[in-house]
This record gives sequence, structure tokens and C-alpha cells, in this order.
Amino acid sequence: MARKGGRASAEEIILQAVEAVVERASAGISRAISDILATRIDEELKASVARAVGKRGKQRARRGSAGPRPELEKWIADRRARRVPNFVIEQTGLKTKKAIVGKFGDGATFEKGKPIPKPK
Repeated sequence: MARKGGRASAEEIILQAVEAVVERASAGISRAISDILATRIDEELKASVARAVGKRGKQRARRGSAGPRPELEKWIADRRARRVPNFVIEQTGLKTKKAIVGKFGDGATFEKGKPIPKPK
């Protein structure tokens, strides 16, 4: 195999110079990219935490601002009603919605402080 001469070719000199420049540049580029990514990840995490906390805060505000249930003064017997008010239970002596609707019929109106409607 032939030995190369003491002189480096122009191609080798350029290659060495470019390698040094690329090495320095790639280190700077990788640092810049990692800084940008870290900043973006932090922003996204803060935003997602803020959304999660905001939702909980709104739910608590809705629940807390409603206050206690208002006292019912009037109730109309309905098979689809969710609950029977205490004053209707006291007036009729019947504890279930089914029994009240069965005795007084759908649409019977009960008012606090007034006599109960006539059974059907």
C-alpha cells in the first residue's frame, strides 16, 4: 500500500474544518432545542393543571353557591316526582309517592297550610 505524503490534501483539510464547525454547532443546536422543548412542556403542564383546577373550582362554586334547598310550599302529585316533601307526608300520613298518587291521583295539588285535596 502506498504511503501518503506529508501533505494533507485540500479535501482532508476542508473535512477537518467542517467537522469542527459541525461539532460546535450541533452542541449549540441541541441545547437550544432542549430549552425550547422544556419551556413548551412546562407551559402545557401549567395549562392542563390550570384547566383541571378550574373545573374543580367551578364545580365547587356551583355546589356551594346553591345553598340549602328552598322550603317547598306547593307540591303536585306526579308519578315521575323524585321525592315527596315532608309536609305532604305529614298531611296524608302516607310515606311513598306511589301510595299518595294511588290515593289522590295524578295531578292532586298539596299546599302547605291548606287542607288536603279529596281522594279520588
